[in-house]
Amino acid sequence: MAILDEDDSYVIQELSHSLSAAKYPVVFTGAGMSTESGLPDFRSSSKGLWKKVHPDTVASVSAMNENVQSFIDFYYNRMKNQQQAGPNTGHKILADWEQRGLLSSIITQNVDGLHQEAGNENVIELHGTLRKCHCNRCGTVYPDTLFLEGNYKCPCGGLIRPSVVLFGESLPVDAFYQASDEAEKSDLFIVLGSSLSVSPANQFPLEAKRNGAKLVIVNMEPTEMDDAADLIVRDWKIGELLEMVNRFI
Repeated sequence: MAILDEDDSYVIQELSHSLSAAKYPVVFTGAGMSTESGLPDFRSSSKGLWKKVHPDTVASVSAMNENVQSFIDFYYNRMKNQQQAGPNTGHKILADWEQRGLLSSIITQNVDGLHQEAGNENVIELHGTLRKCHCNRCGTVYPDTLFLEGNYKCPCGGLIRPSVVLFGESLPVDAFYQASDEAEKSDLFIVLGSSLSVSPANQFPLEAKRNGAKLVIVNMEPTEMDDAADLIVRDWKIGELLEMVNRFI
């Protein structure tokens, strides 16, 4: 068992009390939620994926249209890595909280599908998913296995691509409005593992705050929304933090 100092104890008590008292708690997750499953994040100062490669060259609309092989190679490797990852302790606890009625929904920037694999049902995927693909021309939906088997051409002649939001594309309209609605209804909004640097997704914590929600930000590094937070938690692995909180609710 971890030995808690006074500050740690305060954080655990605040989080457990807030979660128990909340009527409509919502969790917002970013790449830091899945690093404990072995998947890379994007913007951390030491290991961020975009520190190694510029997204415009491999993960944008222009890359898909003009740099096709690099686009395919990048997403093939991401999908293969994802297949080897599974839900971590944090994912499983969030699923348990939903089943116990302690969590209303999850808004996620992640495209790995690990929340659903862990058992969460009320998940809003802001940036799409790597768990399926579709044709960029006719929109026909395909399983991710087709892409991983090297089948990239639709019978219509279009490119079969992962169903993620690329740089240069807008968020899915339905997901955006669902997330906005959840943020407005929340009375506790917990950010887990997001730098909150990507717009418009980073506006949901502020939207929740404007509507009276308590805002908690859990991230290893400072975020652009820290000034608005009621509680900031750093230097904790998400799984360990949630496991500790779970003992008191």
